[in-house]
Amino acid sequence: MDIATILGMLTAVGLVAWAIVSGAGDSAGAFVNWPSVAMVIGGSIGAACMSFPLKNLTNLAGVLKNAFFTKPRDPRDLIADMVRFAEIARRDGILALEGMTNEIDDPFIITGIQMAVDGTDPELIEQILTDELQSVADRHSRGKALFDTIAMFGPAFGMIGTLIGLVIMLQNMDDPSKIGPGMAVALLTTLYGSMMANMFALPIAGKLSVRSEEEIFLKTIVVKGVMSIQSGDNPRTVEQKLKTFLRPSLRASAEEPAK
Repeated sequence: MDIATILGMLTAVGLVAWAIVSGAGDSAGAFVNWPSVAMVIGGSIGAACMSFPLKNLTNLAGVLKNAFFTKPRDPRDLIADMVRFAEIARRDGILALEGMTNEIDDPFIITGIQMAVDGTDPELIEQILTDELQSVADRHSRGKALFDTIAMFGPAFGMIGTLIGLVIMLQNMDDPSKIGPGMAVALLTTLYGSMMANMFALPIAGKLSVRSEEEIFLKTIVVKGVMSIQSGDNPRTVEQKLKTFLRPSLRASAEEPAK
């Protein structure tokens, strides 16, 4: 579970709830209006359904899982594994790596090693793995775009709800006692739209972007590692090549067990 995502969302919701309760007191219930909630959430999702193919929407749970529960692998661990594969290939021959695939849980690494073991042309290996990287980036981009779209439509439907509420309020101008409560209800949809965009959709889109960059970064290390192993580089050379991907603060500890 990604603690930052959970903590950030709880903090945002908690602060808004605290502001409402501390400011409204016993009248905090006035901030709850279910028709307004339904209009903002339902309208935003409906607009998203019109904007994307159905298959993009059915994978919504999987996209959310990436934001809340995916923990990226430590690149130091990945580099250590690639160096270990290089040592085996150097000592026992690259064909010895074929027996290692059962111990690997990353399909991307398995694909690269299997092609290297099969003697696939190096340029073809790099092209196939690079195409897979692009496919991953495109897939992640579609998931992020879905939440960007929801964030865009949320405030818009909030404004639509406000306009509807104002029309209803203006129809009851003959009763001044209803003007204040009517205006309050009308403004709630704008509040809900802003909350949906800035407390949910946009933060999730931002986290998905970070997760995509992290996965592409790790897979890039794999590509460089597989190509170096395939070319028969010394394990120390493989390690030095891959450590260049690490930021300086991690390079010194790359040989130590990741915490």
